[in-house]
Amino acid sequence: MRLTFLGTSAGSPTPERNVTALALALDESRNWYLVDCGEGTQHRLLKSCYTLSGLKCIFITHVHGDHMYGLPGLISSASMQGRKEPLTVVAPEGVESFVRHSLECAAVTDLPFELSFIASDCDDFYFKDDVFEVTAHELSHRVPCFAYRFQEAPKKGPLNQEKLQSLGVPKGPLWGKLQAGNSIILDDGQVVSAEDARLADEKGRVAIIGGDNDKPELLLEAMKGADVLVHEATFTEPVFAKVGPQYMHSTAEMVTTAAEKAGIASVILTHFSGRYRRESPNEQFTLAALRAEAESVYKGQVELAEDFGCWELTSDRTLNRI
Repeated sequence: MRLTFLGTSAGSPTPERNVTALALALDESRNWYLVDCGEGTQHRLLKSCYTLSGLKCIFITHVHGDHMYGLPGLISSASMQGRKEPLTVVAPEGVESFVRHSLECAAVTDLPFELSFIASDCDDFYFKDDVFEVTAHELSHRVPCFAYRFQEAPKKGPLNQEKLQSLGVPKGPLWGKLQAGNSIILDDGQVVSAEDARLADEKGRVAIIGGDNDKPELLLEAMKGADVLVHEATFTEPVFAKVGPQYMHSTAEMVTTAAEKAGIASVILTHFSGRYRRESPNEQFTLAALRAEAESVYKGQVELAEDFGCWELTSDRTLNRI
């Protein structure tokens, strides 16, 4: 599972960072999913390995512009590039109206593909395709906002060779049929199903990708069994004390305190205030300050997202920068 950050700045872009967007893909697949789509996302994509033809679905966390202003342009470009496959946007109320009115005002009225919307702010929201099962988890922000929990589809367990040998199933074509998911009939009339011939399925990897939120503890239940949490850390605690809580964002300490309590192995912090830079004459405004605060309360792996940074969650649940 690969997470490629296309934008990691809070509110507005900086010379180093664009506003929020993240590409999620299953390992080396060219098919991918987009989580949030701030202004300029399609331009960021031009420097990535992902194309609009390979985009399977878009997930928007909330209606704030730094998370969705890039949608009309991205959809228009997909049209001009000849996309034919339907495109689904999962989002809370307000996003569909914004997109459809923007396209109408720009005279984009005849898309060559079906554009559909699924409301993520419904109690019964649930998304599933052949790659991911996705649930939405409400956060605390100035507008309705959500985190999405991406659960990879289980991997079929390998054939149970000891059991097949005990049943007298000879190696060869019959094993191949079982591996393909078909039942077989032995010479004595016994039926062996593919399910009976396999070891237990392997649980898929799980990533939680959140929107803006000032109460990371709301994700404690969702983090159970998850492998990595991607969460905003707009401020450090000292800056938050000066700015105040009115913007309803998290600090690095808030996020990692919740992650430590949940026992999740890895956290990637993103959505940093523009005051934080790689280098600054004021040490409290460096990325190092964000990292130090996170690591002061969290024993797990802390990563700081950056534009075009890519992390891979391997099959053994290890998170690596690639």
